[in-house]
Amino acid sequence: MDQFLAYFADMPTAHRAAVLFGGLTIFFLIENTIPLFKNFYNKTTHTATNIFFTLTTIAVNFLMAFILVAAAVWVEQNNFGILNWMGASPLIAATFGLMLMDFSGAWLPHFIEHRIKWMWQFHVIHHTDQHVDTTTANRHHPGESVIRFIFTTTAVFVVGTPMWLIFLYQTASVVLTQFNHANLNMPARLDAFLRIVFCTPNMHRTHHHYRQPYSDTNFGNIFSFWDRMFGTFVIVDNSKLIYGVDTYMDKKEASDIINLLKIPFAGYRNPVEYDKEESLEEDTDNILV
Repeated sequence: MDQFLAYFADMPTAHRAAVLFGGLTIFFLIENTIPLFKNFYNKTTHTATNIFFTLTTIAVNFLMAFILVAAAVWVEQNNFGILNWMGASPLIAATFGLMLMDFSGAWLPHFIEHRIKWMWQFHVIHHTDQHVDTTTANRHHPGESVIRFIFTTTAVFVVGTPMWLIFLYQTASVVLTQFNHANLNMPARLDAFLRIVFCTPNMHRTHHHYRQPYSDTNFGNIFSFWDRMFGTFVIVDNSKLIYGVDTYMDKKEASDIINLLKIPFAGYRNPVEYDKEESLEEDTDNILV
């Protein structure tokens, strides 16, 4: 356990880069071998757009990393936060702490971004992707990267997160996010088994359906149980999904980098109203949920 903590406490930058780009490469290769949707589109252009936003996310987090480090040092020196008040052992901190960081640093801000209009204007760039795959995982406007960073730093204070746990959380978050956005045709029973604990592709894809209420479900990042606890969990027939967001379905508007960067400042668009509701629910009688 000591070696485990020591590794994440001083995780080399090269290793963190390897996790990010190695994960993208692995899931990219797998989803091209066994895709759920066999889409015909310019994959090179699509990937380039998402890699651009991946790089801006890296840049924002790199420029602000000293704040995160300072926060981790402060909570340890001042015995502040839930884990410190509990006197949590390393094993408890690694499990319970990871859960708390996933909730307060990922699930909660994601849920809030769907409720507060000005935050949604930044987050909507993530939803404009009409061909969701593993590269979509890091398709975030630089402004949203700042918002997420603020929530993550706040979570460090609340949870009492040491530096090793921050790196563990970020590593798990990167890998699981790439996994649950991947265009994988996973066996239903395997996906159902994994989503007892983790957020899986069949679960998270629903969140990328182009219209409400499905786009306001399955906010999970690492763990699936937050959505179960807060009533936002749903399982649907993934073959019926249409990716994107109904307020930005023009293909050029939803793929042009310059336009995507401008969207948060161009004014809020009200959700489209439909004459009838749709139902994508899946028959789960013979599948674990």
